[in-house]
Amino acid sequence: MQAPQNRKQVTIALFVATFLAAIEGTIVSTAMPSITSELEGIRQYSWIISIYLLATVITTPVYGKLSDLYGRKRMFIVGALIFLAGSMLSGVAQTMNQLIWFRALQGLGAGALTTIPYTIIGDLYPYEKRAKVQGWMSSVWGIAGISGPLLGGLLVDYVSWRAIFYMNLPFGIAAIYMLSAALRESFEKKKRHIDYIGIALFTIGMFAFLYGMTLLRDKDVNGISSLAIGTLFATAVVFLALFVAASRRSDEPIIPFELFKIRIISVANLAGFLICVVNVVIIFYLPLWIQGVYDKPATYSGLVMIPLSIAWPLGAILAGNWIAKLGVRLITVTGACLLLISGIGLALMDPQTPFALFIVYTLLSGLSFGLTLTSLTVTVSSAVGWEQRGSAVASNNFIRTLGQTIGITAFGMMLNTGSTNRIDAELLEASLHTIFIWVALLSVVILLVSATLPNRRAAEQQSSAS
Repeated sequence: MQAPQNRKQVTIALFVATFLAAIEGTIVSTAMPSITSELEGIRQYSWIISIYLLATVITTPVYGKLSDLYGRKRMFIVGALIFLAGSMLSGVAQTMNQLIWFRALQGLGAGALTTIPYTIIGDLYPYEKRAKVQGWMSSVWGIAGISGPLLGGLLVDYVSWRAIFYMNLPFGIAAIYMLSAALRESFEKKKRHIDYIGIALFTIGMFAFLYGMTLLRDKDVNGISSLAIGTLFATAVVFLALFVAASRRSDEPIIPFELFKIRIISVANLAGFLICVVNVVIIFYLPLWIQGVYDKPATYSGLVMIPLSIAWPLGAILAGNWIAKLGVRLITVTGACLLLISGIGLALMDPQTPFALFIVYTLLSGLSFGLTLTSLTVTVSSAVGWEQRGSAVASNNFIRTLGQTIGITAFGMMLNTGSTNRIDAELLEASLHTIFIWVALLSVVILLVSATLPNRRAAEQQSSAS
């Protein structure tokens, strides 16, 4: 790959694209009451968000591999155009069914925006600068988490819910133009094999699995039968087994399994998976404790989560600046220690716990997520050469999202709010207490896994070799 004509311009374009993908979840959530009211589709409420996430998760490793085969710029532009087409169509949707399909299309493009920017940063910058830029890139997710609800509320109240989709168009087009003009790639011209069979098997298998996890989480609410869920999981097992068999015979598998033989990648993937299991539990269930156990309004939940939203990007920036000096292992272990302190605090809390302590716990959690996830991203992107970097980064992102999906489902089955529509505070407290004990235990495991990462010198040698 050749150096870009304007590295700064490429980086700005990637930041814009990442922000659009990152803000999509929070900004749409804010607009959901208005959307379901106008389109009369309260029964399909959850699918507006779920279908987008399903499509994004499934296409993430696909875009990663295709970017290795056909170039980052080409696949970024393809994904961005699909994302913008889905955004425009979502803005003009007249029924909930239309909006669900258009959101699926939007998610099919978002898979490129969530993974290829990290890959391009890994291509453009040497190890020291790569860590800093990827730290800033990771902070974009925290910024989106803070600004999404506010921006969504303003657009819904003063313009229209449709504006949250139209907003993507000018910024997305600008990002495409900037990247197209500044990024230069060169390829050896040869016939390239696309594993269409592998893509189809993976898509069916992962959709069945993720859809099954979604239904398993909500089966008591929606009355979903165990047979239907079991059928989906059985379908997932069959198709994913066929996918593994097909991948082993393919010249260019969508997920190169030899990547998992690289110890540093395997450790980073395992740590990222576990961190994201804990991450989703804290984000979803700590506000529930505030509202259900403390009987406080939603405003208090928002106040508790603000420190996390601020500390996460701060931790990401610090990690980017420190990695070259301190090394991946020290930063990741430090972040894991902060998470362990937070996890122990959450496991020990009771209805008399001072509100200020929750601020401390969320602050420590946010710093931890910023430090660990950013350092792990740098680790994975630095562990392989250009020809495999897209697949490595995409697989890591996919595994993290899988951790969030499994985490919210597994711990959701532990949650007990009572048998009526009104929350039983005592039952909720007991179940959340159990969940947070598991968070503390998983934090110990995360610390032990993080300690097995290579030291600073080994990481630098790995990076220079790639």
